[in-house]
Amino acid sequence: MSIIPDALIDRTLEVYRVSPTPAIRSGIRTYISLLLRWNEKVSLTAVTDPLEILRRHFGESMFAASAVPIRDGRLADVGSGAGFPGLPLKIVVRSLDLVLIESNAKKASFLSECIRELDLVGAEVVRSRFEDLRVRALDFITARALGGYEDLIKWAQDNLALSGAAVLWLGQNDATNLQSDPALEWRSPIAIPSSDRRVLLVGIHK
Repeated sequence: MSIIPDALIDRTLEVYRVSPTPAIRSGIRTYISLLLRWNEKVSLTAVTDPLEILRRHFGESMFAASAVPIRDGRLADVGSGAGFPGLPLKIVVRSLDLVLIESNAKKASFLSECIRELDLVGAEVVRSRFEDLRVRALDFITARALGGYEDLIKWAQDNLALSGAAVLWLGQNDATNLQSDPALEWRSPIAIPSSDRRVLLVGIHK
């Protein structure tokens, strides 16, 4: 795998309001290397070009740190899969207390190795369906391309702290449909840079 130069990482992530430090760049490179190596055996991502991974997976995930914003607090990433958006957010906001929820054993093992290799303190993997868990007093719940959002919103109601936020990466049509659900107080969708169809939808626990 060719190494993405510092300047290219910086230019790519600038679009997503991220100013990479040396630690962030190092974490991204390590993560991409792990992702591509594991992807040969476990289906983690259909995107295999490192620069496209940087844009689609890291840029779009990290964008929420400033757009929502996601700062300090306790965050559960539901259906984490290959770790997006949870792990990139942890890389850029080290103070986050992160729980990655993933029911697939092989994907959960990948996430655990990422946490070890990236030396992420305050991050853990829980192998479970989110419906079977209680993770109370969460400041943030994130999900990206999860589907079945109605069940997730019900779960968010039970597990978000007051004024906590569900942050969803999804298509504009799905966002429009979800905004009719009165369970959360929905903000206007936030357009994701360099994407024609995907938005961030933020719902606040009332």
